[in-house]
Amino acid sequence: MPYLLRVRLPDIPGSLGRLATAIGEAGGDIEAIEIVEKSHEGHAVDDVLLEMSPGAMPDSIVSACNGLDGVEVVWISRYAAGGNLFLDLEAVEDLTESPDEALTRLVDVLPHTFRADWAVRIHRAGGVVAGTESAPDDLPFVDIERPMRLEVEGDDDNLYAGARIDGNEIVVIGRRGGPEFLDSELARLGHLVSLAASIARP
Repeated sequence: MPYLLRVRLPDIPGSLGRLATAIGEAGGDIEAIEIVEKSHEGHAVDDVLLEMSPGAMPDSIVSACNGLDGVEVVWISRYAAGGNLFLDLEAVEDLTESPDEALTRLVDVLPHTFRADWAVRIHRAGGVVAGTESAPDDLPFVDIERPMRLEVEGDDDNLYAGARIDGNEIVVIGRRGGPEFLDSELARLGHLVSLAASIARP
């Protein structure tokens, strides 16, 4: 079973190599790495897709990574999508294949692209008009002008992020438990949603 590890590490030469060595020694086999965010403070946040060796435990990976100077594991969980990380370019290629269905396809590709659990499209008057499997069917429309983290009253289990399609529709993605959506992810979400809206326009 693949695992997804989100880790914060110093943005200096050799950091990734030391991380990969620690993961390997703890029984993890790295399948793919994606840089999620680089900060001006000198650190990076990476998503690491890995397979566990027989008998290896996620706790061992976390301990090995946290034992490195300046490294912090932000999140680790099973990664049901498996196989690879679905990059933004692949999402764009998917959206442009059938422009008439770009907004429908957008909802389908967002969970893979952002390692989220689900995505929905919400209309101001019609409510949820499209959603992936396990997505909530009663989320309210929220007037937002820019991509942002959202809060849903009474829900402490999910983390939400939304972006505006137009004045009447938004897209919302959700993660159960974490990790929190980073500013870089919000920016990417906004760009991808804007692109899908442009592709879908006749």
